[in-house]
Amino acid sequence: MISEASRHCTVELQALPSRIGQVRRIVSAQLRYWQLDRLIDQAALGVTELLTNVHRHAQPDKLCTVEMELLLDRLTVSVHDHDPRIPMLGSAGPLETTGRGLALIDAVSESWGVLPKGDAGKIVWFTLPTSPTATAPVPYTVASVYGAAPVETSFAVVEAEPRERAAVRSVVTT
Repeated sequence: MISEASRHCTVELQALPSRIGQVRRIVSAQLRYWQLDRLIDQAALGVTELLTNVHRHAQPDKLCTVEMELLLDRLTVSVHDHDPRIPMLGSAGPLETTGRGLALIDAVSESWGVLPKGDAGKIVWFTLPTSPTATAPVPYTVASVYGAAPVETSFAVVEAEPRERAAVRSVVTT
């Protein structure tokens, strides 16, 4: 359901690899609709990492709800799953191929956290600022994301070229 009045979008799904790509396209299309193109890369990366965590770790099922809410000058993206276990920010080694999801979210978002819901699972969320001055490229080092020894090279999150638009049916409620 998408509500224009409050700028709120909800998608319920099974966190399966084929669905993760679909949700990434829905998130991208919704942000284009809200004219927040500059947030697409960070939001798509964040939601991909959170859904991948549900796919890999959540028990007893892979059912989850993705929500995006735009309030004032902040976009909040959250994923609610039914597993009450709280994810931990890992320290993956430089040669490991997994364990960096929350570190990536930490690197590209303004803030993030976990809201325990008891037997109902948890909500993992992150925020992105929507104002152009607040979304200027933020440098971060490869070491901060990958847990490797510090290196001199750094890079910034920058706006990418527009991608092919995905079709989304919007339902507006008031």
